Amino acid sequence: QPPSASIHEESTIATNMPFMAVFNNLVRFDPMKPLNSFDTIIPELAKSWSWDASGTKLTFKLREGVTFHDGKPFTANDVRCTYHRASGLDANSGYRRSPRKIWYENLKEVVVEDDLTATFQLTKKQPSLLALLASGLAPVYPCHVSARDMRTKPVGTGPFKFVEFKSNESIRLEKNSSYWDKGKPYLDAIEWKIVTNRSTRILAFVAGEFDMTFVADVTAPLMNDVASQKPDAVCKLAPTNVPINILVNVERPPFDKPEVRRAMALALDRKAYIDIVSRGKASVAINMMPGPEGQWGMPEEMRSKLLGYGDVAQQQAEARKIMEGLGYGPNNRLPVKVATRDFATYKDPAVILVDQLNKIHFDASMELVESSIWHSRLTKKNYSVGLNTSGVGIDDPDAVLKGAYACKSEANYTGYCTPQVEKLLDEQSQETDIEKRKKIVWEIERILTEEVARPIIYHNRSGTCWQPYLKGFVLGENSIYNNWRFDQVWLEK
Repeated sequence: QPPSASIHEESTIATNMPFMAVFNNLVRFDPMKPLNSFDTIIPELAKSWSWDASGTKLTFKLREGVTFHDGKPFTANDVRCTYHRASGLDANSGYRRSPRKIWYENLKEVVVEDDLTATFQLTKKQPSLLALLASGLAPVYPCHVSARDMRTKPVGTGPFKFVEFKSNESIRLEKNSSYWDKGKPYLDAIEWKIVTNRSTRILAFVAGEFDMTFVADVTAPLMNDVASQKPDAVCKLAPTNVPINILVNVERPPFDKPEVRRAMALALDRKAYIDIVSRGKASVAINMMPGPEGQWGMPEEMRSKLLGYGDVAQQQAEARKIMEGLGYGPNNRLPVKVATRDFATYKDPAVILVDQLNKIHFDASMELVESSIWHSRLTKKNYSVGLNTSGVGIDDPDAVLKGAYACKSEANYTGYCTPQVEKLLDEQSQETDIEKRKKIVWEIERILTEEVARPIIYHNRSGTCWQPYLKGFVLGENSIYNNWRFDQVWLEK
């Protein structure tokens, strides 16, 4: 169940995946390439773009003759409105949240040069901006439609028009017959069924009720079940760039004590998660996605020296000693509810986290939070310990690290904020040399791990399946957020 239809106000794939087809971006990642990178960025609403010599002005030349679904023309003013709202420059945006506002923290102004030219003026260099704008989480909105209406009746320029959103039941989009990219889309409509139970969803796919599963919904253990029941299904196991992590509210005692948080980090047996949840297919990493698909992951020889990445038995023994030093033990266990989203991707690892915490003198149990209110609850810090997944639009430190740890980021759910990391985040963001930037990124990762800022458990690989007659679809391999335009997809029945 999506919390709303407004991509700019939400943090969940449950909004992004069904509603991305309503919109366009200035630029996008090539939907026929599985790995998103600077080299795969192609034009969409912008015909071309260029940086000035200082690296602080990015100018877009816009496509002529584009209209929104309500018939209003698309102009540079819509570009200005969209990113002034998303960045917080427009204090009257009407947004309840802007979870990626940190992406645009260097944006000084979007200048309307004329109806078909818009320039992003930055306060400092930010080479990642173009890639951020290509993310499925950065669509262009109409200036004339209110934030309130975009939550329930979204209007875009995309290949499909919004028709209906029946809460807890379905979402329906229909072909935009006036789409600017002539000849597309190939489909007449897209209908999304909201089904809360994963087993029910997969059984319905096997029975032929659905053309496609929800992205990354098919776990590695379930892949064999699908293959045996529907051998002609096309299934692919791919990285999600959605690390599973632990949120600890340092404002709630006793989690304000660094020793407690250190013990929790030492309790983690990452291999157990990977073996149970993904049958060995997931990967150990820190915040940045590991290779070969990820560009910024810390090398294993460096990571193995960090807190919580050594011998599990020794670490858990050390964790118990820490807890005993704080007065806890077999007869005085620390009670805690591990909050997590009522969504299978969250619940499966949360069960293991509860078990591992209980091995170091915790009395842990799981608390399920209704899916559509999960991110709102995190923003309000209404938890002590949470098992979360942190999906981002692209494999770039500005999206991943700044999003999770910058002091002003709305997605910094734990409130972590230190001058040292803030300075390094700023340095890496401006660095144009990839190898130099990697070294700064790895230093940030080291500090975050040692300070138990948001322990990363693992990076998952999950499956997505589609019927053999669904053609033209390419599954992304370093983000689940960027390839749901569906303009190039057709059914060959």
